[in-house]
Amino acid sequence: MSRTLTILLATLGSAALLGGAFIFQAFGYPPCAMCIWQRWPHGIAIAIGLIALMLPGRVLPLLGALAAVTTAAIGVFHTGVERDWWEGPASCTGTGQSLGSLSGGDLLSMDGPRLVMCDVVSWELFGLSMASWNALFSLVLVGLWVTALRRS
Repeated sequence: MSRTLTILLATLGSAALLGGAFIFQAFGYPPCAMCIWQRWPHGIAIAIGLIALMLPGRVLPLLGALAAVTTAAIGVFHTGVERDWWEGPASCTGTGQSLGSLSGGDLLSMDGPRLVMCDVVSWELFGLSMASWNALFSLVLVGLWVTALRRS
């Protein structure tokens, strides 16, 4: 596979994963904070890919691989938080803010943003959450970026 084709596939892969995240959001699955963290490296990988398609060299495929491995690592960490393998950030898990500062009216109110916890699986397929699928597919993208790096 040529450098150009592997960069194109890696770029389109990140675009597909990012687009899928927004589609899930449109269908009523709002993202948690860690879900948002996983989106940023995909956006960066897309920008890197578009530039790398125009410029030769090894630096951009390396940066693309780093972006893909970053989102994969966040996805693995997020999966561990969802599965109670380790603690997640207190700001978006069940260990976060105490309810003592909220009144009964606050707890019953339907107004305001919906709280999405990072340690709750909101959707899964074949036993894997969205974070898990992101990690797996992102590791495939790492392979594509590394192939492009080797072809550079």
